[in-house]
Amino acid sequence: MKYLNIPGLNNSGPGHWQTIWEDIFPQVFNRMQQVNWSSPVKNEWVAALHNALASFDAPIVLVAHSLGCIAVVHWANENKFATSNITGALLVAPADAEHARSESFKTFCPVPAIKLPFPSTVVASTNDPYTTTEISAKLASCWGSKFICVGDKGHINAQSALGDWKEGLSLLAGLTDTIATIHTR
Repeated sequence: MKYLNIPGLNNSGPGHWQTIWEDIFPQVFNRMQQVNWSSPVKNEWVAALHNALASFDAPIVLVAHSLGCIAVVHWANENKFATSNITGALLVAPADAEHARSESFKTFCPVPAIKLPFPSTVVASTNDPYTTTEISAKLASCWGSKFICVGDKGHINAQSALGDWKEGLSLLAGLTDTIATIHTR
């Protein structure tokens, strides 16, 4: 199993759990690249994700954070699940693009309210400064995702000081167990 990290706005720096997971497990974690991490444009982000996914021929789990989650949903909506090797997605702290102050987030609106064609888990925090637990739960419901609230963890990013975020690795393991169960039926 391979994992593709899809960071949010401004990429994920050295203290972010996505970067730490790549450092700990370089053989299985990869990071997609964007044209512009600081001025996101939905069409560019979705195209970059599509191109990154085209380079994988093995089963892959998407591991998205913040605006990266919204890019994943747009990709799934626009590409009609064109890449059959996507087996699941861990969607952490999805950005509330609909209510964001940044004008560039508006290119991601409206956020598709579609059932994702692969197993997914949305992870939220009770004190995320960029969204509410209620909005995250609503997105999870629209997307057909399992919803997990991890308590007070801020935006679940580097500022949250989670280090290698063992809880996140456990959630990812639970998702991959679900994927394995689905594929053995």
